Amino acid sequence: MAMILTPLKGFPLVKRGDDLVELTIRALAESDIVLSEGDILVFAQKIVSKAEGRQVNLAAVTPSPRAAELAQEIEKDPRLVELILRESRAVLRTRPGTIVVEHRLGFVCANAGIDHSNVAGPGTAEEEWVLLLPEDPDASARRLREGLQAHFGVSIGVMIVDSHGRAWRLGTVGVAIGLAGVPGLVDLRGQPDLFGYRLRITQVGVGDELAAAASLVMGQAAEGTPVVHVHGFPYPLRQSRLGELIRPIEQDLFR
Repeated sequence: MAMILTPLKGFPLVKRGDDLVELTIRALAESDIVLSEGDILVFAQKIVSKAEGRQVNLAAVTPSPRAAELAQEIEKDPRLVELILRESRAVLRTRPGTIVVEHRLGFVCANAGIDHSNVAGPGTAEEEWVLLLPEDPDASARRLREGLQAHFGVSIGVMIVDSHGRAWRLGTVGVAIGLAGVPGLVDLRGQPDLFGYRLRITQVGVGDELAAAASLVMGQAAEGTPVVHVHGFPYPLRQSRLGELIRPIEQDLFR
């Protein structure tokens, strides 16, 4: 088995309203890549959020009393805390500098995935801009997939990834937050191992495995390569959604 991950060259800085399908078509051509049946394109969350206008100017945010109180406890900007609360179903843990929440999309993450890095917007130097996650990353991935498939005439997968921390381990890794055609889970229960033992509980989070690999190729700072082409993914494409990767709360031993 061989899988090749290639970051697309020449992808421009993305602005609100930009057509990511058209930008991707151009970047594929510049990278001399022709999409094949079963290929996958992995998009960094940031460019999807920017194209969809998910930038927010903190100068326009009025914190609620709850946000102001919590901000004082954890030593964060109350306007940012207000946005975190708006993007969350529940606050799970707090400490100075960090809020761990259940995001409205269902997963657990720090600060509701709101980001300051590599974010810019119009206005004065005093204005601070932050970036929220896409409103519906699965729908965003589906739109990208449909547009690219219509242009190239092949069946592909699309995934949107973000960087998350993990319980019990240091460092962020890439995880899938939006899926279209890319399986999130592959169920190996009932299949034999090398010695004929039938697997009983093994389900592989292949969506997150691929997200981590693509994130490694993208980089996390000033690389400017927010889209990765994947050839040779070892599992068949199928209909998928983020929900299949989210552990039900009744099985969550960390809460």
